[in-house]
Amino acid sequence: MDLNGRTMLVTGGANGIGLALTRLLLGEGAGRILVVGRDQRRLDGLRAAYDGKVTPIRADLSRPGEVDRLVETVRDTAPDLSVLVNNAGVQTLTDFLDGDPARHVPALRDEIGTNFTAVVALTCGLLPLLRSQPAAMVVNVTSGLALAPKKSSPVYCATKAAVRAFTKGLRYQAEDAAPHLRVVEALPPLVDTDMTRGRGRGKIGAEDCARQIVAGMRAHATEIYVGKSRLLRAIQGLSPSLADRIMRNG
Repeated sequence: MDLNGRTMLVTGGANGIGLALTRLLLGEGAGRILVVGRDQRRLDGLRAAYDGKVTPIRADLSRPGEVDRLVETVRDTAPDLSVLVNNAGVQTLTDFLDGDPARHVPALRDEIGTNFTAVVALTCGLLPLLRSQPAAMVVNVTSGLALAPKKSSPVYCATKAAVRAFTKGLRYQAEDAAPHLRVVEALPPLVDTDMTRGRGRGKIGAEDCARQIVAGMRAHATEIYVGKSRLLRAIQGLSPSLADRIMRNG
């Protein structure tokens, strides 16, 4: 699939991996990118830097009503949409056995909404547009933690595993009923972003991660294993229990 000149949508596209993807895709010839985020200042900065190439849309993807409004906005303003990148994500460090676990519920509902529910709703809402194009692509950014979870963020890991399963199932359907629609999963390792500040070691840069994802998109990959996630996949294939031990305290 040629990415040049295409209209794309990137969620979480104003910071972290999403920002790096936005910049790289624009630099490589994307026609227009609808960038979805929550920080209006960052969105305005992108619009100023890429006048005419970036359409910023402020939306909180943890709120179903805002996701629905986003779908309607895209349908009205970007009927030529052919690439959807579901990248937005939040991670909540949660110890369910420390104090009252019920105190975590509001934040975890937002985490599930952003990381999983919004991915499904946005994909479903925009599939008619994507299917109407001669060639189209959905890219769902999950994580190496979709393969083996860590103990500090059980719900984050669960949402990424859920998106992985959703992506596979949707891919099977597209292969049978809409072969011109590619459904792709990208699995980054630990990336140096605002979300991971002060946590973990051996991170890769967001720009490096984005380059590998875009290379996989251009190469027609269905699963894009970025950096150390390739090694994790190999270890899991040989010994799932070893992969679990490696990732447990990640």
